[in-house]
Amino acid sequence: MSSLSAKTPSRHFLLMAGAAGLALAAIVGTSGFVSRAHSASQNALWASAQSVPTVALAKVQPESASDVALPGTVQPFNKAQIFARVSGYLKSWTADIGTQVKAGQTLAEIDAPDLDQQLAQAKGDLATARANARLADLTAQRWAALKQTGAVSQQVIDEKAGDRDAKLAVVEAAQAKLRGIEAIAAYKRISSPFDGIVTARKTDIGALINAGSTGQELFEVSDLRRLRIYVQVPQALAAKLVAGQDADFTLPESPGQPFKATVAAISHALDPATRTMLVQLQAANPGTAIGAGSYCQVSFHMPSAGNALRVPATALVVTNAGSKLAILGVDNKVSLRSVKLGRDYGDAVDVVAGLAPGDRVIDAPPETLRAGDTVRLEPPATGAKVA
Repeated sequence: MSSLSAKTPSRHFLLMAGAAGLALAAIVGTSGFVSRAHSASQNALWASAQSVPTVALAKVQPESASDVALPGTVQPFNKAQIFARVSGYLKSWTADIGTQVKAGQTLAEIDAPDLDQQLAQAKGDLATARANARLADLTAQRWAALKQTGAVSQQVIDEKAGDRDAKLAVVEAAQAKLRGIEAIAAYKRISSPFDGIVTARKTDIGALINAGSTGQELFEVSDLRRLRIYVQVPQALAAKLVAGQDADFTLPESPGQPFKATVAAISHALDPATRTMLVQLQAANPGTAIGAGSYCQVSFHMPSAGNALRVPATALVVTNAGSKLAILGVDNKVSLRSVKLGRDYGDAVDVVAGLAPGDRVIDAPPETLRAGDTVRLEPPATGAKVA
């Protein structure tokens, strides 16, 4: 055992150390409580701030004159699908696709032996009828001469005159039949109905030809010196179009190169399926550069109505009751106002009723936003101008 003995702390020292420990524990506990209380207060304030949505205002501007672009289809001013009028076999053709033709120019000829035989028979029937008529006329004249002698009765003379008239009627019928067959035989020659371009040839030499529209189409001739452009126009826009109004159209192969057109006719009847109206425009086609059936974009120049306000499409609130806008009041409370929409531009829309100049419209309002809610206005970005 060590010669040095352990010294026992005094009672007073132990009491002082215990008191110091209790004081330190009290300080640590109080500090933790105060910190937790402060954190809870801050969390409550943050949650309260987050419950008030922050919104931005949409840019509202007066409606201005603008162009409305719609798809259209280019068609020739005149187009004819040519079918055969007689049956037979194609003997020859003289115009291929892309050939410039004049009115009446021969496109093809048909070999129709059956029709040729009918024509020959009709000519023979006419010759026979004329011969019989001449004989009947001579007979009637002779019997009429015998009347002076009293050798024949008036009844016989009348019978011979009637036979002559009947034979002459047969001649006229044979002539009409021959003219009819000759008229049909003339269709063995296929000709162009007007000046234009052969845009289709669907037959070749030796092909069987059936008469009528139930047969095969032989040629298609188009007059491309002038064009017709057909556009399906929405109901709201169609009401503002008038005949004679100017428009432009562009082609995919010529971007940035507009062509002039004029509204020529308006159908004044809406398609019940699409609620669109067919509008026809006309345009010149110098050099026939624009082909039939081309797709184009037609731009109609629409003046400003003067009473509409244009808002971004993102500001619209679509409900079962119609379109609405979220309006921010002076007290930062929201009201949902029903509006009547006009022209739709895709990224923007015209409001023709329900919105006044100076109204503050909320852009992209949250789905949870309700009328009467209080919102916070988003501050403008640094350096940005407040509209």
